[in-house]
Amino acid sequence: MINVQHVTKTYYDNTSALHALNDVSFTILDESITGIIGMSGAGKSTILRALAGLVVPDSGVIEIDGQTIHEMNSASLRELRKSIGVVFQGYQLLMQKTVFKNIAFPLEIAGVDEFEISERVKQLIKMVGLQGKEHQYPAKLSGGQMQRVAIARAMATKPKILLCDEPTSALDAITTKEIISLLSTLNKTEHVTIIIVTHEVGIVRQICDNVLVLDLGQITESGDVRTTFENPQASITKLLLGKEVSL
Repeated sequence: MINVQHVTKTYYDNTSALHALNDVSFTILDESITGIIGMSGAGKSTILRALAGLVVPDSGVIEIDGQTIHEMNSASLRELRKSIGVVFQGYQLLMQKTVFKNIAFPLEIAGVDEFEISERVKQLIKMVGLQGKEHQYPAKLSGGQMQRVAIARAMATKPKILLCDEPTSALDAITTKEIISLLSTLNKTEHVTIIIVTHEVGIVRQICDNVLVLDLGQITESGDVRTTFENPQASITKLLLGKEVSL
């Protein structure tokens, strides 16, 4: 289970302060799929990076399976990160490496032996439907294929949690449907908890069990997707859904 309590994060520059997260609290159950939606600049990516241990909150607590991330020593945090896969916005593939090598990369970093790496990568390539693409380079792949590589790489270490930052933002409607179907399948077959940051309400409708609505660094509404979207309470939720907002 993921438990976030009263998390705050502010970024400063020479002239101003940006309150990316302001007293954010929520809980995510194991093996669920949760969508985090909001306008640009709402703080969605900051939440995702905090969950991955890439951003340290100014205050508050982030617990994963009862362990407080930012109280861990370096060795414990490295071990925890093996259980968290991240699909970054824009794929973030290693362009000089083949599909096989991209997927193998986190396993190589983890010190897994060559035979195990080969077997796991073959399994992942089949899992995400990239048979025959093993020795191609990212530049030769379509956007959907590159996203499949990114998902396979994120799943390489058999994570318990998969964090996805705008996983379909650059994809057409048909490819988006395929990627959403793949994520849904991974949730069921690999028992992975998935958190999707997106501005696309339709994706949340299709795949997510629960939704968090974020506005200006605060959660304005949360709950199961059907109830929240059928009877939105917050103005930002209504705006995202295209419903009329009373002024």
